[in-house]
Amino acid sequence: MPAVAEILSTIASQPDPRGSDLPTCPVCADSMVAAEASAYLTDHVISYLWTCDTCGYGFVTKHSVKRFQCN
Repeated sequence: MPAVAEILSTIASQPDPRGSDLPTCPVCADSMVAAEASAYLTDHVISYLWTCDTCGYGFVTKHSVKRFQCN
């Protein structure tokens, strides 16, 4: 079954305390637990491939990460 790739925003309008970092399917609204794949695009950007187990819809999210400094 082919997955449709689409880049979606990961900004939640009302984040939940525990599940604010996990996306929901934009087609069937089912919650997703783990990404199918991930890749580093640049030094500070990570891309995740998500596929809904319920309806099969696929999409990609991108996250920028901050570099931590140790004192």
